[in-house]
Amino acid sequence: MSDSMTQTSCGKPGCTKVHTPKWTRAQIWKLFGEPALQVGSVNDPRAVQEHGCVWNEKWIYFVPGGHAIERVALWNRYDLRGVFRVKSDGSVEPEFIKKH
Repeated sequence: MSDSMTQTSCGKPGCTKVHTPKWTRAQIWKLFGEPALQVGSVNDPRAVQEHGCVWNEKWIYFVPGGHAIERVALWNRYDLRGVFRVKSDGSVEPEFIKKH
């Protein structure tokens, strides 16, 4: 496994699955800072499917000094499911982050 996220297709049109190395919540917090918004909870039994990931907690980060969303981090319980950059047109792409 590489230290960066890798994207693989699930075989269905428009579907992507993202593999992430083991990142802790503390590491992501340190890397990106405190999220501006949090949706859901690690203890929430409800799960949502978004960007090819199943999650129950979403961390939302805004563009510095703005209201546009810059990135989201998706968690399922304590497992990071993916980090995604939000483009200016609203589409998303996996953010490839490396452990240092």
